[in-house]
Amino acid sequence: MSTAAITVPVTVAEHENCPATSVLRRVGDKWSVVILSILERGAHGFNELDRSVEGLSRRMLTRTLRALEEDGLISRTVHPRVPPRVDYALTDLGRSFLEPVRALGLWAVAHQSDLEAAHSR
Repeated sequence: MSTAAITVPVTVAEHENCPATSVLRRVGDKWSVVILSILERGAHGFNELDRSVEGLSRRMLTRTLRALEEDGLISRTVHPRVPPRVDYALTDLGRSFLEPVRALGLWAVAHQSDLEAAHSR
């Protein structure tokens, strides 16, 4: 794995074109990690996801699912029946994405008191 050198100062274009920028935006998105964590347990239909997350509007759920599908982190399968059913599931890429996210979450829990102490200073 190669790492690209970071030029200083970083330009806006370099920041926007950096692959890490879009990944970090996805991690920082309010609902993406929650939805991915639910899908880690197995495929869910739209209504199941809607009922699983308190405070998430149907519109935001739709936007989040579309973004995750566009990123290749989830798949969307339409089952031709009446009424139609759509299932969402993690892809292999989505499962691999959750590994470093989980590590970041564990780090946050382990260092919560350090972070709180820093904020109070």
